[in-house]
Amino acid sequence: MKRDLKSDFQAQRQAADQMPYPTLTIRRDRLARLARMTKHHRLEIIRAIQTDFGQRSDVEIRMAEISAVVHAIRHARLHLWRWMRPRAVSMPWRLLPARARTAPQPLGVVGVMSPWNYPWSLALMPVVDAFAAGNIVMLKPSEHSQATSALLKRLVPQYFTPEEFKVVDGDVEVSRRFSELPFDHLVFTGSTEVGRQVAQAAAANLTPTTLELGGKSPAIVAGDADFGKAAADIIFGKGMNGGQTCIAPDYVLVESRHISALTKALSDAIQRQRPDDHAATHAINAAHQQRLDDMLAEARNHGCRIIDHGPHAPALIIDPHQTLQVMREEIFGRYLPVIGVSDIPAALNYVNARPHSLVLYAFTRDKGLQQQMLQLTRSGALVFNATLLHHAVPNLPFGGVGESGMGAYHGRPGFERFSHLRGVFYQAKRSPSRVLYPPYRRWLMKLLGLG
Repeated sequence: MKRDLKSDFQAQRQAADQMPYPTLTIRRDRLARLARMTKHHRLEIIRAIQTDFGQRSDVEIRMAEISAVVHAIRHARLHLWRWMRPRAVSMPWRLLPARARTAPQPLGVVGVMSPWNYPWSLALMPVVDAFAAGNIVMLKPSEHSQATSALLKRLVPQYFTPEEFKVVDGDVEVSRRFSELPFDHLVFTGSTEVGRQVAQAAAANLTPTTLELGGKSPAIVAGDADFGKAAADIIFGKGMNGGQTCIAPDYVLVESRHISALTKALSDAIQRQRPDDHAATHAINAAHQQRLDDMLAEARNHGCRIIDHGPHAPALIIDPHQTLQVMREEIFGRYLPVIGVSDIPAALNYVNARPHSLVLYAFTRDKGLQQQMLQLTRSGALVFNATLLHHAVPNLPFGGVGESGMGAYHGRPGFERFSHLRGVFYQAKRSPSRVLYPPYRRWLMKLLGLG
């Protein structure tokens, strides 16, 4: 496998060198083939994902896996001609009439390491942006979503040559070797712990990385919020994919005087949105389910109040102690701690005392408080009065900060992430800037403010 990985990479490197700047037509064609692959095989995709999870909502797969990829491709194909154009930059008067531009160029070969929780969309969303930027892609999907990874490996060769797009399957050892290849850019989506290892491996080749790592994303509910609407939004975000979403709300902060009202609203929202527990998404495997079971058992043993509507529906854990596993680790499951604080400044202090999250959700219509949250907190994204929906905005950069990741992609930010924005300078035929050459004139030094 080690020899095959290297030979596959060398073949792609050679292809990138032979076509350093694919045309708009070629790029749009690659994107069109990626869309056809997703649309024509959607039933196979649904079956594969359901096989991996044991049970997952058909509607959620269509919405979060298939539609997400198709819409991203449609947006890129529509705007790509504009993204590819060089952009003029302003010129200092001292250098006029010279001109300067930034010209986006493909990086070359982009490696993508995708996770198991959204095994189709999170594998292909970086590919969309990499293709738009004119790159060649090698993909290593997760070994934990074996059916979907096998489907990717089978379908991709039907639509792409190995020199355009190659899927590599295998275990953790293959992932390690994959991260050691000298890509021109490497994208990893997964846990912070593994992300550190990937970044260290990439650093040996000075490979730039985009790391989408997640973390504990909080939701702050202010006193002026409509608790019913806020609860519905929070449960929507927590219930999607059984909570196995990197941008799911991980815990809720609310003023202690409102905790009872919010808890009731959250419980009502669970009963409305997830009345049939049998339709909920299961944990990806037995090991992950055991981890979640241990979290809940520990909370029960410490006397936490727990509101549980079924083994797969969102469950509320009221005011858990900070030493519990459910508060130390990203939950990545159906549990939702609800924590009372004295006031909103205390909630902001709580958030700021912890590693920066992939997203901060805030429920308030107070413009002053919204501005305060924007200025006083740091996170990959800041979302007011909704959950998850920012991920569906094509040109909104998606990425983390600090321990929740580095770099962002999606839409134009993704195109630029996988491009080298090359600076280009055009000297004019007759340029007064040549008076800057030695011997240096005293009057010129005074004119330039250097005397």
